[in-house]
Amino acid sequence: MATFESSLKSKLIYVFAINDERHRDCLKIGETTIDEDDGSNLFNNTEALQKAAHHRIRQYTKTAGIAYQLLYTEISIFVRSGMIMTFNDKQVHKVLERSGIKRKEFDGVKGADEWYCCDLETVKKAIAAVKKGETSLHPSEITQGQTPIIFRPEQQEAISKTRKRFRKGNQMLWNAKMRFGKTLSALQVVKEEQFTRTLILTHRPVVDNGWFKDFGKIFYDRPNFHYGSRTNGETFEMLESMAAKHPSSREGKGASFVYFASMQDLRGSEQVGGKIDKNNEIFRTAWDFVIVDEAHEGTKTELGQNVLKELIKPDTKVLQLSGTPFNLFDDYSEEEIFTWDYVMEQKAKQAWATDNPYEPNPYASLPAINIYTYDLGTLMSEYVEDEKAFNFREFFRTKDTPLCGRGAGGEAFIHDKDVDRFLDLLCKDDKDSLYPYSNDQFRRIFRHTLWLVPGVKAARALSTKLKSHPVFCMFQIVNVAGNGDEDEENVEALQMVNKSIGEDPDETYTITLSCGRLTTGVSIKPWTAVFMMAGSFSTSAAQYMQTIFRVQTPFTNHGRMKEQCYAFDFAPDRTLRVLAETAKVSAKAGKQTEEDRRILGDFLNFCPIISIDGSKMKPYDVNKMMSQLKKAQIEILLSAKNQMNIKNLPQCR
Repeated sequence: MATFESSLKSKLIYVFAINDERHRDCLKIGETTIDEDDGSNLFNNTEALQKAAHHRIRQYTKTAGIAYQLLYTEISIFVRSGMIMTFNDKQVHKVLERSGIKRKEFDGVKGADEWYCCDLETVKKAIAAVKKGETSLHPSEITQGQTPIIFRPEQQEAISKTRKRFRKGNQMLWNAKMRFGKTLSALQVVKEEQFTRTLILTHRPVVDNGWFKDFGKIFYDRPNFHYGSRTNGETFEMLESMAAKHPSSREGKGASFVYFASMQDLRGSEQVGGKIDKNNEIFRTAWDFVIVDEAHEGTKTELGQNVLKELIKPDTKVLQLSGTPFNLFDDYSEEEIFTWDYVMEQKAKQAWATDNPYEPNPYASLPAINIYTYDLGTLMSEYVEDEKAFNFREFFRTKDTPLCGRGAGGEAFIHDKDVDRFLDLLCKDDKDSLYPYSNDQFRRIFRHTLWLVPGVKAARALSTKLKSHPVFCMFQIVNVAGNGDEDEENVEALQMVNKSIGEDPDETYTITLSCGRLTTGVSIKPWTAVFMMAGSFSTSAAQYMQTIFRVQTPFTNHGRMKEQCYAFDFAPDRTLRVLAETAKVSAKAGKQTEEDRRILGDFLNFCPIISIDGSKMKPYDVNKMMSQLKKAQIEILLSAKNQMNIKNLPQCR
């Protein structure tokens, strides 16, 4: 049936991005027609303009199954010197090219000539230049990284749930696993709520650089927001001065700021029971919003609680962030907790691949974890404690031998032959047991790993022994165990590891020895496995999970993506207890429910646990894990009861 079309049509410019590796750091600038225009679309990003842009973009992306993000729309009509004028996308392209901005080249693709390697703010400035009759941008106008972050669905849910909760209450906890993107998402809350005074408080000062970098990604288009810390951005005094000169408002006018502070530094202040007269201006500030990063650390001590009480006023909003907040749950109601755990992440990864087979998977870079347990207790029963856990501290105990020349400090293992036997076991060529260093292929898979050992002396002695071992001598041993402040991440340790790995991880082999450093808050991308050779049955679930998730950091090299990562534990009962606690399964013998079984089944589906017992490899299923948990708990209870009975025996006279 014939119909009539509008006689008067307007053109518009649109800008969009595709969130995959191929289109990384580039944007498409195109134009289209808006069919229904009553003259009201003179403003940018109106609903009608966006609808027209989506219609055009889908014409050439839908058949290819491409997911895109529309970033900007603008009507191509403007007024100059009293005259109504128009412009097109080709003029914008020309300004970009004359400004030195390159087109993105796609091998074998024709017609892909509207993609440019720049950010959104640079495109906006190019459009403004066209309107002014200019043909290029000044170098100072060309920026990088100033394109809106595309948040994943769960990140957007956390942001929205937090903003909604803050309408009714003042606190929120994000129980979000490592690699969730807590920093960017929390800063987005600051931006959307337009908080004027935000304090970031953390027990890990080394993460200041990460917060500063992410601040730039979120607030690049908000010149009224500023960042400060002891080492990045403005000083606190400067931030206060700027705020005093330009008072902020909820409408975003004036000077607002985000300040990063160390919990260790604030704990030392006289105002909270410390010994030094400092930080009074921080405690005096009326903070709108306090973000506590790595909140499971250092906040439950007396001084930590004093710090929070001084900073948090009745109207202060508080957001606590942690991947392992097991010691914080009792302080929050269900409505005040947002959870995103490993199983939820892997389910989303699997579901996306099934539901959106032609779209780039935003979870693809998050590898799956596999846990292998080796029962050293069956091979070396003399190192098993009363509670049925392997005693790593005794196994790796050292003695000072200053004249033996065995490394710095002269440490040697007391149980030297047993340690040799253990290292040889890791390299044993047994196709049924899959020992991690048993052949060249496995050594390439585990060419960069983290080994957690009981202490500094054990690390030094093990470093010397590995260097002379017939297999491990091919690895560069990086010993980052030290006697420094355990509360501080050692920046030098991170630099040591990265330097040893080098620019191309495929060209090197490394083993990093640590007794705690680099196990929280930092990332070494090439690590593919962690070896748990420290701790006991009572090792905290938070500490354990923080450590093994170091190896889940996304990593791509020479076009190959890390899809699997591994944790090797040599104390199976400890492994099961920690994972049961993490999966929220009851640790009390005989108390498990069907819901526990379902939760545990999901966990084992996405985080398989493989038991190596002698020369046999056995995957855990729900029933086996439940049975093992009951057995371990009963043995501990019996052991504790026996110890109590021994203490209560009548003494001989």
